[in-house]
Amino acid sequence: MLQIINTYGPMLLLALGQTLLLALCGLFFGCILGVIFGLASVVDNKVSRAISKIYVNLIRGVPMIVLAFFVFYGIPYGLRTLIGTKFTFSALQAGTICLAVNCGAYMSEIIRAGIQSIDPGQMEAARSLGLSYWRSMFRVVLPQAIKNMIPSIVNQFIITLKDTSILSVIGFPELVNKAQNVIAITFMSFQTWAIVAVMYLVVILLLQQVANALERRLSRDRQK
Repeated sequence: MLQIINTYGPMLLLALGQTLLLALCGLFFGCILGVIFGLASVVDNKVSRAISKIYVNLIRGVPMIVLAFFVFYGIPYGLRTLIGTKFTFSALQAGTICLAVNCGAYMSEIIRAGIQSIDPGQMEAARSLGLSYWRSMFRVVLPQAIKNMIPSIVNQFIITLKDTSILSVIGFPELVNKAQNVIAITFMSFQTWAIVAVMYLVVILLLQQVANALERRLSRDRQK
């Protein structure tokens, strides 16, 4: 095990950095999609609510590995077939899209629940002051809802971080992909996976501590 750490430790640490980068990109764009579809699910419009529900149910019903193959291989193949373009995604682009679309479906539900956790009287009070619906939503309701959503968002980041391991199938140089390369060279499967497991565990435990601290802070704020 020490031989692997000494020889391949820097490469695995770099791969961990790539993993965190991909997870952050996926969460960032996933939050954007989550806000769009989360808001669409609470407005008084049947069409937007139906679109949001279809998106959430569709994406949550498709395994991540299928989504990864569809984005990385399926979409470029479809474009080549339809319009003859040689367009392709890089592994980072495909991975970010895959994680963002998947994360966005779950973030949509987090945002919907966060908005619905706010007393409807807040919206009514803002509207009575002459604010439009959307201005009331973005200036009054969402800022309060986001405080309630922060622990759930951190937990979603942890889930997204774990999901990056699936993207080794499309060749993105994240931690699992590099671990497979190390095993192919050293034939030390047990030791390599043990090191990778510890690396994931350390990062995820730190993130869980952040989520717990935020949750305790929010609980104290509510009691004041």
